[in-house]
Amino acid sequence: MNIILLGPPGAGKGTQAQRLTSRRSMVQLSTGDMLREAVKAASPVGLRAKAIMEAGELVPDEVVDELIGNRLDQPERYSGSGFIFDGYPRTEAQAKSLDRLLGDRGMKLDYVVEIEVDEEALVDRITGRFTCAKCGAGYHDRYKLPKVPELCDVCGSDQFKRRPDDNEQTVRTRLAEYRAKTAPILPYYEAKGLVRRVDGMAPMDEVGASIEAILDS
Repeated sequence: MNIILLGPPGAGKGTQAQRLTSRRSMVQLSTGDMLREAVKAASPVGLRAKAIMEAGELVPDEVVDELIGNRLDQPERYSGSGFIFDGYPRTEAQAKSLDRLLGDRGMKLDYVVEIEVDEEALVDRITGRFTCAKCGAGYHDRYKLPKVPELCDVCGSDQFKRRPDDNEQTVRTRLAEYRAKTAPILPYYEAKGLVRRVDGMAPMDEVGASIEAILDS
């Protein structure tokens, strides 16, 4: 089964993808990870991508398509349980390319799962989060403070950190970019009857259960 997880930054796509890779042995395909891997391996497509990125330009669709096609053609790295596309497609042109890449290999897309969120609540969720600088345990200003003030529950460290882009202006910019660039692919998939939606504001386990129910339907 091959799916796309959609939702704005902070909606929990990464968390849910990790659950599916663990529970169902699905393979998460992140275009960012594949680009970094190809550049590090100095593969032909990686060298092309590196030159483009070093020139400060966006990697074109045809390079991303080649990366994905190469990955789909590596059966030794494919569990047979399906792919989760992460960060791709972002445009209708990329959606059509993905249809072609899968079709050429006798595959198809089964579901596009949109994790729906309340944007104001999402801003609050993201801007309040911080982590232990030593062990990475996660906390939140409003919803999950350390039991002992300024000491990590897990390792006892008194050092914490926040992601520099977890500020309100950056989060709202990313949300607006999602609405403008990625959300418009939904009508394309809705016309194919592939879109399913889950409540991304529910607890993480409930969101995961809702996604699994879709895949089992």
